[in-house]
Amino acid sequence: MGSGSGHGAAAVAVALVSWLCFASAGIDAIGANWGTQTSHPLPPDTVVRMLKDNGFQKVKLFDAEDATMNALKKSGLEVMVGIPNDMLLTMATSMESAEKWVDTNVSSYLNDGVNIRYVAVGNEPFLETYNGSFLQTTYPAIRNIQSALIKAALGNQVKVTCPLNADVYATTTTKPSDGDFRTDIHDLMIAIVKLLSDNGGAFTVNIYPFISLYIDPNFPVDYAFFEGASSPIVDGSITYTNMFDANHDTLIWALKKNGFGNLPVIVGEIGWPTDGDRNANAQMAQRFNQGFMTHIASGRGTPMRPGPVNAYLFSLIDEDEKSIQPGNFERHWGIFTYDGLQKYQLNLGTANSGGLVRAKGVKYLEKKWCVLKPSVSLTDPKLADNVGYACSMADCTSLGYKTSCGMLDVRGNISYAFNNYYQKNDQDDVACGFQNLATTTGQDPSTGTCRFGIMIEVDSAFSLRLQRFGSNFLLMLLLVLLQLCLSFS
Repeated sequence: MGSGSGHGAAAVAVALVSWLCFASAGIDAIGANWGTQTSHPLPPDTVVRMLKDNGFQKVKLFDAEDATMNALKKSGLEVMVGIPNDMLLTMATSMESAEKWVDTNVSSYLNDGVNIRYVAVGNEPFLETYNGSFLQTTYPAIRNIQSALIKAALGNQVKVTCPLNADVYATTTTKPSDGDFRTDIHDLMIAIVKLLSDNGGAFTVNIYPFISLYIDPNFPVDYAFFEGASSPIVDGSITYTNMFDANHDTLIWALKKNGFGNLPVIVGEIGWPTDGDRNANAQMAQRFNQGFMTHIASGRGTPMRPGPVNAYLFSLIDEDEKSIQPGNFERHWGIFTYDGLQKYQLNLGTANSGGLVRAKGVKYLEKKWCVLKPSVSLTDPKLADNVGYACSMADCTSLGYKTSCGMLDVRGNISYAFNNYYQKNDQDDVACGFQNLATTTGQDPSTGTCRFGIMIEVDSAFSLRLQRFGSNFLLMLLLVLLQLCLSFS
């Protein structure tokens, strides 16, 4: 009995120590990216509750939308608020605009209880696909926002950063120790890094092993994950068995070489998509994200930067209106679907680590779907144009080789496209016409991994606000309207 109780006590001790390791490693401060490029966004209050229910303590935004910022008031969540690339020119050329932006989007929200800690100026502005569009404006915009924060007496409280893609640095040999900033932007990067360093800011980098695998079919798959690679990179006395550590340390070497070896680094985006490509599915996403969480939970950091890793998972929720120029997977980075359902189990290592918690109180439209009429022949000449139209106006990125709906037959593919368009248009009867090729059904056509979604109510945020005012408010509103009607009659 003594040995039995000893084992029980030992198990409790092990559980306690592992929890303390998570806590001391700073993993309980994991963040999430909250993007809003969606046709039917969840109410911001619902998303904030989701973040808190899942133990996230930080959130990274891509702009400063009023509804989003208001929902974060007194939430306790640490906020990184973004300035989109299309505003960089204004911020760079007008100090007055920078000061106004800080006043409107930082000072006022701070006063209202939004815990803003960082301003992210731009988002991956030096991507080579932008063909240098933001090379002249990024640094002056960062400088002006920094000056505006100092002028508003917020220089110590709110720090400036600029989320950059990992393509701003490279190594000529695959060894991290040979890393340096890209030659075409080297001087510009040093100017930005110096400004960040002088003002106590941080370097924010987005690291995506998935993209490496997507671009290069010969990329060693296991190297993208965290279980130990069969073809590691040996750099002096250090052996790198995963791409994250090697990529991160290539940046650390680039900073070190240029005299900024101690600049804090934030991993602004890291994640794995679940659809839209043969390597994008829930299993691989779960394997990557859980691997990453477990990896940073150790508190060991990376070989060149030991200690806690400051990171934001990309992303919280799928966004059906994101550009698919990089690939069809772009709309499927969320650990949650558009309606706040968890896609797979993930232990975030926080106090709320019983697995992901779905969004609460989500309101759906009717349980009906739009499908191809069974009587329509697949040789009907009107089909191609109608399916093309549906996909151009809605989201067909789940259709394709080895995607979640890749197993559908031709009729299933057409029905999926029709339904997606129908749901995106709030189940409007006209949106299930398609020149009389389609019909609505109450029978769910979902099958296997392919989900035929039902759209969420777009006005649920409004109805929730009315509920808070209560029935008395509604009664008063009706009486006022009645009075108006009587006075006009």
